[in-house]
Amino acid sequence: MVMTRAWRHGTAVAQDFPVERVSDLLRRDDDCFVWVDHVDPGPADLDQLEDELGVHVLAVEDALERGQRPKLDRYRDSLFLVVYDVQGLDAQGDLVTHEVKAFVTHRALVTIHGPEVDLRSVGRRLDADADLAAHGVPWLVWALLDAVVDHATKAVEDIEARIDDLEDDLFEHGNPREQQIQRRSFRLRKALGVLRRQVVPTRDSVASLLHGDAETVVDGIRPYFRDVEDHLVSIADTVDQLRDAVSSVLDTNLNLASNRQNTVMKKVTSWAAIIAIPTAITGFFGQNVAFPGEGHWSGLFASVSLIVVTSLVLYRVFRAKDWL
Repeated sequence: MVMTRAWRHGTAVAQDFPVERVSDLLRRDDDCFVWVDHVDPGPADLDQLEDELGVHVLAVEDALERGQRPKLDRYRDSLFLVVYDVQGLDAQGDLVTHEVKAFVTHRALVTIHGPEVDLRSVGRRLDADADLAAHGVPWLVWALLDAVVDHATKAVEDIEARIDDLEDDLFEHGNPREQQIQRRSFRLRKALGVLRRQVVPTRDSVASLLHGDAETVVDGIRPYFRDVEDHLVSIADTVDQLRDAVSSVLDTNLNLASNRQNTVMKKVTSWAAIIAIPTAITGFFGQNVAFPGEGHWSGLFASVSLIVVTSLVLYRVFRAKDWL
């Protein structure tokens, strides 16, 4: 599936036209530029784009390979951009991201992605900021990057909210769910790691665009690219802070579990000491030697009294030390 749009002199002039018309439109008017959005193109589709736009053969090879790292490659007449669109956290807490690739030429933007990626948000940005259309292809590139960054920002905010909930659950009174908290913490740290690998490097791509890799990024559109770069810097800083927060939650959870274990051990030890007293006293009075009260009720009363008194004394001592 393919979507096409064309602008001339900053005004939309055509939509959903065949890819074969791209070269004709560009050749007819020097002020015309196009956006071609391809969903799962095959080698034949990319060969057609190579013929229509003169895309470098190495960029075409990279476009066919999945799992590219986020990057911006420069060729003689074009750029090849790889970014990752963040869909958010799924039901299991794993971060869902999808690869988006783009060929950027002087008068065309070609985006390539799978069917699970929805770039309608890019179209809405273009319609909302149509006054920037005079800047041409950099306007299209900015809309793509801005949409990707907005999605990543929402994912970071979602992760931050989940970490706050995790911290609240961590200090919930009498909460014994160490394993559940541990599992949630590891999933959040994994999601932050994915953000760090697949989204944060886009900051370098935007910086490269701003500092000379795309001469068409003129001053009029440059502030918008700086805004995208600022958001990416903020995302990178927030990801690092959240990774530290998750690590702190993991350490605190382990410490709380250790403290609870120590408390249980103190209680068990205290009760064992109290139970040991009756055992010792009954063992003493059960010896096979004569002692005062042997064979009389007074001996029984004496042993029971010793058991009760010593047990109560130990109980009060342990309670005073907060062991019970």
